[in-house]
Formats: sequence, structure tokens, C-alpha cells
Amino acid sequence: MERTTQVIGQSTEFLDVLERASRAAALDRPVLVIGERGTGKELVAERLHRLSPRWDQPLVVMNCAALPETLIEAELFGHEAGAFTGATKARVGRFEEADGGTLFLDELGTLSMGAQERLLRAVEYGEITRIGSSRPLRVDVRIVAATNEHLPEKVERNQFRADLLDRLSFEVVTLPPLRARPGDVMVLADHFGRRMAAEMGRDDWPGFGPQAIDALVDYQWPGNVRELRNVIERAVYRWEMGGPIETIEFDPFHSPYQPAASPGRVAAAPMTVLVDDAADATAPVHGENGGSDFKSRIARFERELLAKALAEYRFNQRATAEGLGLSYDQLRHALKRHGLISAGQTRDD
Repeated sequence: MERTTQVIGQSTEFLDVLERASRAAALDRPVLVIGERGTGKELVAERLHRLSPRWDQPLVVMNCAALPETLIEAELFGHEAGAFTGATKARVGRFEEADGGTLFLDELGTLSMGAQERLLRAVEYGEITRIGSSRPLRVDVRIVAATNEHLPEKVERNQFRADLLDRLSFEVVTLPPLRARPGDVMVLADHFGRRMAAEMGRDDWPGFGPQAIDALVDYQWPGNVRELRNVIERAVYRWEMGGPIETIEFDPFHSPYQPAASPGRVAAAPMTVLVDDAADATAPVHGENGGSDFKSRIARFERELLAKALAEYRFNQRATAEGLGLSYDQLRHALKRHGLISAGQTRDD
């Protein structure tokens, strides 16, 4: 796994995490990398490998979420010819490919319980068995795993093995989201901007104007560094030579011509309050007791929307919930709150 993107940052929060990862790199123990999407988990995994004694051996990457559950075990541990339909010849798995080096398991939390059990044996005993074989193979592999999930909660829900989590969490490196390291935003933006300008053959790099800087620093970056890179590269690509970049577009899908809602789904209602008659439209904002009438208007609007959706879906609650983008429980709660559930009026299926 070779990266053209460097690990860049100067904030204390980021440098502390890098230091922790660098110290763990020298130890031949598993490391778990935690972080939101786009925070650079693969880059940290590569750093752990390059700074380890295994630096000159293979670094093998597997995204556990990219394969169907039925193929994950065969991909990890390999298979013999005829082990299952379509297995016309024997194939080595990722563990064998990474023998002597590092195996990076991304999206670890998506592994099935069966794959977790086999992974535990491989980590504990250094042995794997190909699918369709009874002969165990010795492998020397260091595991680095990554996830954006809170695995202890998955253990409590019986969705992840506690013994496997104990084995893999010798060291846990948690990457801070970009919003927690605001001092790095412009450092990264300048890096990505210069790189994109050079890629497009533009020698002059004017940087960002005050308006663009304010927008970049104030934004919360839900997609973290990956989103920042896309935003900056798009801004440079659209930049007209002659001055600093001032226009930043965070949402590339924003357009006055974007498609309407999909057919069969209740369209989002306009942000206006429905009233029963003209008198309501001019009613004072405050009620007789000085309380706000805003809540009652919102409640009336919500009840009308629910009633209309129920009628459209023939009072099928599950279809109505799906059409409104709600869970079944959310819809049931809303219907009860507005007195729209009565004997024979609605049905579950």
C-alpha cells in the first residue's frame, strides 16, 4: 500500500496521536486504530508498518466491509480447490500474503462472528486453516485493525467477541476529527491547494482570500481530511487565474436544478404552517394565556401530514413509515401522540 498523501498536521492533538502510534510501531503487538471516516486511519496503519521492524516485508490491506459475508473467510484464510462452488483452484488468503509483514484490517467491526472466531485463533496461535483443508498453516503476521465504530458497545450487544477485542486492543490509537484540530485546517488546505495547482500546471499559487479562509475555518468538516481535500481540489480546479481563491463550495450536489424526491415517497413539505382558515393566518402569535401558539400550529401541521401519508399508503403503517423516512417505532409514537391510531383504521402490513 503506497500513499501519495502525507501525514500532515501541527496541532497538539494530532501530534500526540502520531507520537503514540510511532511508539507502538516498534512493538510486535496488535494495534487498533479508531477514527471517523476520512481521518486518515490507513495512513496511520502505514506509519505503524513503516516504522516497525517489518518495514521491508509486505503490508497487505483488506477492507472487511467490501466483501459479502460468505467470502470474507475465504479472502482472509484462503481456500483449497473445490472447497465451495466456484473454487476451481487453491488460493492463498491475506494472512499468507502478509506472512512476515503486516495485515491491515479496515472496517473491522463488520466482520461476521464466524470470521471473528477464526481470526481470534490466528491472532492467538499464529495458525490459519484454508477453507476446505484440515491442515493448519503457521503464519507470522502483525495485525493492525481500524474501525469507526465503538467496539465495546458492540461487545455489549453480542455483535463482537470480547476475547477478540481484548486480543487486538493492546494499543488503541484514536484519531481526532478535523473539527477538533482547527489549527490544521489551513495547513492542510495549503498543502492540497499547492499540490492540485502543480498537477494542473499552474506555477503561481496565490493562496486563499480572507472570505475563503473564514469559510474553511468555520466549517465543521463531517468528512474530515478526505472531505477537505475534495473541497480544496475542486476550488483550485474551478479557480480563474488572477487572484487568491475566494469561492469555496462545500456541497457539490447543491443546484437549483437538482432532481425532485423519488416517486412513491412523500415529498418534504415546504416550511410553511398550514392553517384551517384565513382567521388562523392572522391570529396573534401569543395565546390567551401569553403562551406561544407556535407549537400548536406545528402540531396541527404534523397531524395533517401524517393523516395524508396514511391515506396515501392505505393506512399501512410500515409502508407509511418508509415513505416518510421514519422508523416504524417513530411513526407509531407520532400516530399515538396525534390520536391517529384507532381500531380498524391502521394496519401493520
